[in-house]
Amino acid sequence: MDESWPTHGWPTAAYGREKAYVERLLDTFEAEHPDRRVVRMRPGFIFRKETASQQRRLFAGPLVPGRIVRPGLIPVVPDVPGLRFQALHAADAGEAYRLAATRDVRGPFNLAADPVVDPAVLADLLGARTVRVPVGGLRAALGLAWLLRLVPASPQLLDLALRVPIMDTSRARNELGWTPEHTARDALAEFLEGLREGSGMATPPLSPDTGGPMRAREFTTGVGGKP
Repeated sequence: MDESWPTHGWPTAAYGREKAYVERLLDTFEAEHPDRRVVRMRPGFIFRKETASQQRRLFAGPLVPGRIVRPGLIPVVPDVPGLRFQALHAADAGEAYRLAATRDVRGPFNLAADPVVDPAVLADLLGARTVRVPVGGLRAALGLAWLLRLVPASPQLLDLALRVPIMDTSRARNELGWTPEHTARDALAEFLEGLREGSGMATPPLSPDTGGPMRAREFTTGVGGKP
C-alpha cells in the first residue's frame, strides 16, 4: 500500500491508537499552517543491536531468556496466517530523517527494507522449522499470559500485527532518494544478536540494567499491567 492508505490504526490496540492520534495531530497542523513544510515518516519495525533490551522489555517481558534465541535452540517458529511485517535498520531510518531535513520534500513517506519478514524468514534466521498454528489458538494463549501478567503484550497487539499493511516504499526511494543499506533480515539478525548478548546503550530506555537484577523491577512494576 502506498502513502494514501488510511491511517486509522486498529481501534482496540493502544499502540495503533497512539500512532493514529499523531497522524491526526499532523493533519491539523498542516491544515492550520499551510506555509510550513511537514514531513511524516511511517517506518516498519526499527531494529539494531542496542535496542534489543528495551524491545524485549516492551513486547516480550522478563520471562524471555535472550540467550536461547540462537540457531539450534529454538526448534519451531509458529506459522500464523497473516503474520508478516516489514523492518529496517535504525541507521537507515536515521538516514531517511536526515534526507527529509535537508531536502525540499513534503508529506508522508513509507520506510521499510526488503524482504517482508514472515515465519519462513524467522525460521531461517533461527535454524528452525515452521509449524502451522491457528490465529485463535495463539491469541488465546497470549490472552491468558496477559491476564496472568506474564507478558506485557496484549492480545489486541497481536490483532494489530495481523492487520498491518505491507507498505510500498517507492516514494521514499524516488522522491526522498532513500535506499536502505541493510536488509530487513540483516536488521532482525542484529537484533537477535543483541537479545543473546543483552545489548543496550547508556540511556535509561536502552540500558540492559533498567530492569534491575534478575529483571526484578520489571516484575514489581507489573508485567502486562498496561494496555
